[in-house]
Amino acid sequence: MKPTDTRNPDYFHRVVDCQWACPAHTNVPEYIRLIAQGRFADAYMLNRESNVFPGILGRTCDRPCEPACRRGRVDDKPVAICRLKRVAADYKGEILERLPQIPKQKNGKRVACVGAGCASLTVANDLMPLGYEVVMFEKQHEPGGLMRTNIPAFRLPTEVLTEEVNMILDMGVELRLNTPIDSMRALLAQGFDAVFVGSGAPRGKNLEIPGRHTDDAHVHIGIDWLESVAFGHIAAVGKRVLIIGAGNTAMDCCRTSLRIGANDVKVMARKPLTMTKASGWELEEAVEESVEMIECHSPLAFVTENRKLKGMNFEVLEYHDEGGRLKAKKTGEKFFPADDIILAIGQENAFPWIENDLGIELDQWHVPVVDKTSMQSTRAGVFFGGDAAFGPKNIIWSVEHGHQAAISIHKYCQGEDISERPAYGMNLASTKMGIHEWSYSNSYDASARRLVPHVSLKERFKKINIEVELGFNAEQTEVEVERCLNCDIQTVFFAPLCIECDACIDVCPTHCLTITANGEEAELRQRLKAPAENLTQPLFVSAGLKQTGRVMVKDEDQCVHCGLCAERCPTAAWDMQKSTLQIPYAGSLPPASTAPARKRA
Repeated sequence: MKPTDTRNPDYFHRVVDCQWACPAHTNVPEYIRLIAQGRFADAYMLNRESNVFPGILGRTCDRPCEPACRRGRVDDKPVAICRLKRVAADYKGEILERLPQIPKQKNGKRVACVGAGCASLTVANDLMPLGYEVVMFEKQHEPGGLMRTNIPAFRLPTEVLTEEVNMILDMGVELRLNTPIDSMRALLAQGFDAVFVGSGAPRGKNLEIPGRHTDDAHVHIGIDWLESVAFGHIAAVGKRVLIIGAGNTAMDCCRTSLRIGANDVKVMARKPLTMTKASGWELEEAVEESVEMIECHSPLAFVTENRKLKGMNFEVLEYHDEGGRLKAKKTGEKFFPADDIILAIGQENAFPWIENDLGIELDQWHVPVVDKTSMQSTRAGVFFGGDAAFGPKNIIWSVEHGHQAAISIHKYCQGEDISERPAYGMNLASTKMGIHEWSYSNSYDASARRLVPHVSLKERFKKINIEVELGFNAEQTEVEVERCLNCDIQTVFFAPLCIECDACIDVCPTHCLTITANGEEAELRQRLKAPAENLTQPLFVSAGLKQTGRVMVKDEDQCVHCGLCAERCPTAAWDMQKSTLQIPYAGSLPPASTAPARKRA
């Protein structure tokens, strides 16, 4: 193997698994260290650079960082990364003076944002400090998009949502509420320099089976029903409720039902629960609240009597493996009574307001074709992001789409090629404070993952807006932050200093180091001190060592960043250095005011 090029930001970035897994690449280890030092405001602001909504995401994120967390390979339970984010938000104190300053002199560019959800708000967050005028069109009477309409208040308190949304709107965004866009042609005619569509995936999927429209008053589309509850249009539901579908929207629907009158709620899943789209913790919390999970039942027909809903008939399915593919076999039918049925089987994009002759290519489902890197449609100057771009995902993906769209809009307004993306950078800084001292806590803490305390089952149903999770207290936070393995503190090797004494290999607690003859990667992985079987993690391979020509090989998958190799090394061939990924945002590009005029979108 060739010597590893650690100058490439991707190498060390991939080692920081949590940050690599986060779509917005939030600097997780650094903000956890800041929390450990009691610097909550600093941790919040570091979060806000990338994910924009630390308080919101600290409660609602899908947590792609946690399955990737290296701690999960040590004791099966990752660091509670998401809930530590909430700690930073809950204890941040006053930070308004630390928000970006908005120039009084504007740059003359106007950008329209369709929808006031997480993607559009991120675009505004990145462009307003650069002197843009942003006009945001929202069909509802309050901003926030799905964060307000589809996430129940018992998971996301209104005051938390409003605070973080207003941090952006108060930058001077022109917000036009109760203003749905019903014609892209008319919007483009208003002469904006660029248009961003972040309108979400606003149409819930229907279930067109026999009996569907016999009693429409008691059959509901999940996302529409949640919206109606959020805005107070629905305040009650029947005692017996069936939720069709088993994703995260279904979990919100079933738990909301319990808070507005239901006492017998069943979630009906077509497949085994191990294959559902709901997050594991969402399922756990629904089960804790006595929601019954019924798997392997597929809807057959709505059952009505005298045009009044009585329940639903289901096929009972049995699944088996057939040549690597899961096949279903019908084993019977079963009736379940219900007063209300809520359909939570997915969402779709809906763009009836985009005309076909505007140069915006639409696919067979009438959904715009969008470049996955620049977020631009086939019409120059018209961009999409969030669920509106590629279908339903989650908030953190929408935020990253917003960052990328803001870069593209900024470059577009300067007349630059938006396909040329700004490069990521990297900074490495030694953490050495003395001969064997480090500026971070490098001892391994064997503590188990802290459990987030919850409001009691007796109390949580008294009002619909009682937040169920209480968050970590100071003592729980103090223990949980020490579980982080500081994966961004890298073991950096200087081959010319190595004397091949094997001291580092002897002291390594995880057997991640080997000095051996070089070879092809597949073969080399098998003859390390511990076979390197996780192919998603890179191997570090040094240049040839001067004594024997052998190479130092490190399996990044096994390393726990304890620093013992650097402490033991007599020649300082090893050092512990903090790698910081330098992420480009629209604000790190040249100001738009210096750019030539660009034809309007």
